[in-house]
Amino acid sequence: MNSLYLQIKKRITESLADGFWHPGQSIPSETELARSFNVSQGTIRKAIDELAAENILIRRQGKGTFVASHNEEGSQLRFLRLTSSQDNKEKLDNQLVSFIKQKATNKTAKTLGINVGTTVFSIKRVLTFNRKPLILDFIKVPASSFRGLSPEMIIEKNGAMYRMYETDFGIQMLHAKEKIRAIAANMETSNLLCVSQDAPVLSVERVSFTYDNKPIEWRLGFCLTENHHYASELD
Repeated sequence: MNSLYLQIKKRITESLADGFWHPGQSIPSETELARSFNVSQGTIRKAIDELAAENILIRRQGKGTFVASHNEEGSQLRFLRLTSSQDNKEKLDNQLVSFIKQKATNKTAKTLGINVGTTVFSIKRVLTFNRKPLILDFIKVPASSFRGLSPEMIIEKNGAMYRMYETDFGIQMLHAKEKIRAIAANMETSNLLCVSQDAPVLSVERVSFTYDNKPIEWRLGFCLTENHHYASELD
């Protein structure tokens, strides 16, 4: 049997997944939660400690504990690891190339945990930093989870996809798994990123997850690294 605090952690996570508490909202105090779940305050604290370590909850000294949000300062581009090698502050812009509905292939279905043939939104866009193309993104998400998603919404959010998922669809991205390798740019990539064909680019394949470790987005990004590097912190 799981430790009691793990059971409480699971129940809190289920409440978050059910929308009982929303991103950016404070959750009840440890005392209130202990009373609600009929456990000790220490058990609640241990469960919250783990959820905070996983960036699901955020502790604020003197204010309480809040549900993590991509609207938080510093979290809007939480999964974007490409950083200027000169530490320059750069303006991010989003250029939508295409937005179509298509049927999930075997690979997409397996990655997103959906049935083959299920409708997905397929998005292609270029991210520019200071008006220079830097990342070519291919994105696929289940249409059933993002009913009403439109090209206009993507353009309006100007690249902040995870913030849009959260504010417009109530879907919070919590963590991601990535595969990174160096490749040569093909014709499409070279045209859209304005580099020569066969120029070196960094390929970053990412699967992002929401509550209960549910995959909700597949993304493949081709990134230029001449003046940027991929930054990651390891615990």
